[in-house]
Amino acid sequence: MADFLDAIITHLPEVEGPQQKRLSLGQKAKWTLIILVLYFILGLIPLWGLGQNGLQRFEFLSTVLGASFGSLISLGIGPIVTASIVLQLLNGAGILGFDLTTHEGKRRYQGVQKLLAFFFVFVEGTVYVKLGGLTPLDGIPAYALILQLFLGGVLVMFMDEVVSKWGIGSGISLFIAAGVAQGIFIRLFNPFRQAVAGVTTSQYSAGRLFELVQALQAGDTAVAAIAFFAILATIVVFAIAVYTQAMKVEIPLSFGRIRGHGIRWPLSFFYTSNIPVILTAALIANIQLVARLIHATWADTLATWVSPSNIVELAINGSLGPLNILQAVTYVLIFVTFSVIFAIFWVQTAGLDAKSQARQIMESGLQIPGFRKDPRVLERMLERYIWPLTVLGAIAVGLLASLADLTGALGSGTGILLTVLIVYRFYVDIAREHMMDLSPGMKKFVG
Repeated sequence: MADFLDAIITHLPEVEGPQQKRLSLGQKAKWTLIILVLYFILGLIPLWGLGQNGLQRFEFLSTVLGASFGSLISLGIGPIVTASIVLQLLNGAGILGFDLTTHEGKRRYQGVQKLLAFFFVFVEGTVYVKLGGLTPLDGIPAYALILQLFLGGVLVMFMDEVVSKWGIGSGISLFIAAGVAQGIFIRLFNPFRQAVAGVTTSQYSAGRLFELVQALQAGDTAVAAIAFFAILATIVVFAIAVYTQAMKVEIPLSFGRIRGHGIRWPLSFFYTSNIPVILTAALIANIQLVARLIHATWADTLATWVSPSNIVELAINGSLGPLNILQAVTYVLIFVTFSVIFAIFWVQTAGLDAKSQARQIMESGLQIPGFRKDPRVLERMLERYIWPLTVLGAIAVGLLASLADLTGALGSGTGILLTVLIVYRFYVDIAREHMMDLSPGMKKFVG
């Protein structure tokens, strides 16, 4: 079985990585920009033969999935993230025994993940069409849309691989940040009224800033208050996310052979970064999407309880009731619980556990001052910090994202939080790996 799996993985198409060990910042920035432009272009190409677009109303889902419903990238990063979730759960539960401490184990894990991603590209594309989310025009066969969705999903997979090997960060993070930034800009500065299927067009502009000004001029305090709190919530979420992502614990370490010299090993409060939020948001997005497309009573009820409602808007309009509050609390609990679960799985499968970190520190020639050079001592010391940071960081990031979703923040609270963490990760990667490539002015700015 292992030989058969290895044969399949060996013949999977992949993007060849660079031959040189280190790419310059200019080369990475060039490839990142190329993929970003290609991503936006694909988002403007409509599906040929598309009739009714029932997914257009799921703005939250498109933001989380980095998708543009009705275009070639209607699937977005959904299949990639879903494959990652399924594989992590199976491996974390011991059903699949990948040894991620070895090169061969990591290669098999990545190969199986790619196979699963291909599978979910086809499955999700079929679900979108067969359940009526994307309906073909009369005379156009359903498989024509499915094939286009499959093509778009595969292109997103390989674009993610290009960014991971040739660019800055990962394609998944890049697509989410780009989509959220685009959404916030449009929702804030769009001067035109926007007609959405099934929704009465407002007398005000679609952009919150223009809506606020027009509502104040018209004396409509309720609409003005809703627009103001949406803008305020966006600013507050940005500020909190920027502040908390910089929180960290620094462990003093010394070089064993060089007395008097050492460094501080940083452990971020958001130890698993944005991974728990991406996986949780993608899981909830998939549940909402499938539940809405099934058109069953139980499915609609499920979708309602895992969907964020704008409690600020409901409170201003005087329609906030006990059921709305209960739904909001349920949404927060679900989001926080899955954030913690995925954070724990990610630490165990991504080499962020105490044992892996201790081995990495020892290989760097570092040790705890005043202790003998023993990885077990270092591992016990790291365990005091890593697991509390994993759980508390996941709770904090889950609370921040879910509560921001409930306030009606522009681009969704989840999207804003993800964008801040993604941009900060780009900043850290550039500062750590490419400081010598920067100009003197940029070096001062990056610090």
